[in-house]
Amino acid sequence: MPEQVAENEEALPQLLGDFAPIDVWQQHMNTVFYGLRGERLRELYQTFAAADYRLGYALAADYVERATQRQKARPDTGAAPLTIMEWGCGNGNLAACFLDHVKALDRDATLYPRVQYVLIDASETVLASARANAELTRHQDRVQFVQATVQDLQSYRDGSVDRIMCNELWSELPTKLLLRKAGDVMEEHIRPNLKETRLADFPDWSGLVQAFDQADIAGLKSQPAFLEDILWEREYHKIEAKDVPFRRLIMDFLKLFDEELLMPVNIGAAASLKEAHRLLAPDALGFSSFDAGTAEESVLNDPENPCYNLVGGQFSFMVNVALLADVAQQVGGEPVTVEPQKEFVGRSLGVNVMSLMDVLASHPDLPQGGPWEIDGLILKTIEAVNAGYTSPYERTIELPIAPETPEETRRELEQLLERQAKRGVADTVAYLTEEEVMSAAGQLEELGYDRNTLRAAFMAPPQPVDYFHFRMGPGEG
Repeated sequence: MPEQVAENEEALPQLLGDFAPIDVWQQHMNTVFYGLRGERLRELYQTFAAADYRLGYALAADYVERATQRQKARPDTGAAPLTIMEWGCGNGNLAACFLDHVKALDRDATLYPRVQYVLIDASETVLASARANAELTRHQDRVQFVQATVQDLQSYRDGSVDRIMCNELWSELPTKLLLRKAGDVMEEHIRPNLKETRLADFPDWSGLVQAFDQADIAGLKSQPAFLEDILWEREYHKIEAKDVPFRRLIMDFLKLFDEELLMPVNIGAAASLKEAHRLLAPDALGFSSFDAGTAEESVLNDPENPCYNLVGGQFSFMVNVALLADVAQQVGGEPVTVEPQKEFVGRSLGVNVMSLMDVLASHPDLPQGGPWEIDGLILKTIEAVNAGYTSPYERTIELPIAPETPEETRRELEQLLERQAKRGVADTVAYLTEEEVMSAAGQLEELGYDRNTLRAAFMAPPQPVDYFHFRMGPGEG
């Protein structure tokens, strides 16, 4: 079993809190992170729904097709309201794109006028950004905003929802790290410390600790930024099986793998499946989650694979897809399908797709210097692709330039940003079609890409840890 360690070898001179299970600190850090940075999420990391439109359009095309088939089979349900929920709504872009495309595809106006789209997020700061989304305001009579967690939806009656979607939410919901040792189940506990080099920045140390402990966002905003400078100590405590939700299923799952191997147990995601099953109507069109994870036993059984990342101070966990498929079966949510996310998007839109990040990953000689070198390649790649790409929305990529960028390179990057097409690729995880990429193959070759490698990338199988679409019925199949 791993010994108590720190995330690096620096001294841990000042505690910010006490040891607690990692899922407890994860929830606390979510509150702090979104309270401090909820208005600046695109500056910190991209999601497939933050700026791009194709995931929303794919979900809309899938919904309209399935709802139309259901309506033909059961015309007596043609006037009933259709409640659609999005859990973890972010900036509202997914909702706006979904509703735009449903309205466009619903030529007979038999679906869109019946839709009530409920955007749900635990953070009021995040909900405020969704309310301010100009593209969502044109659907204002179709949308509602609710500040809540997945477990706070008791006011919605059983069987009252037609469709539930969430994008990159499961990785942020409470997740325990468990392992077996000599017949016992052990749980990872962590505690936060601040880097020694930052102590001089906080003369009122007790004020910082108190504000951090209470998740006092106003108090923390008056302090210097520090989330990336937290160091986490780890230790392992025996846990009683009765304290774990879905305990028999999880205990049996852990027995399939090596002892002393940390296993991500996404208890929040498991709870969301149970709640989704309660909410979905008998003839509903199901639940979909999009997130990064794995269903491969070899990946789960490899101690070298990290269970989580820290992004801007926030925990993001790998999704244990195999375990969640078992949970869905236990709660009665069958059938379940798991597929690569890009396959769902491509099939729903009738095209082959991959993300701009996949294009970049295919480059045979990625820059190895400072971050400004890869930024330059990103912007030049986007400029090449934009020659054959036109988005339905006026958006340009937001790419903060690193402060340490050399002045001459900074001017070049600023010029590249200024001349980006107004309806161009909006971020590094935007979905691109095969036609859009291959029409720019000549310009991309000038940047060092290989035409055949680009074409092959569209047919590449998913990686061991990749973005997947997890779909739970009813309405599946």
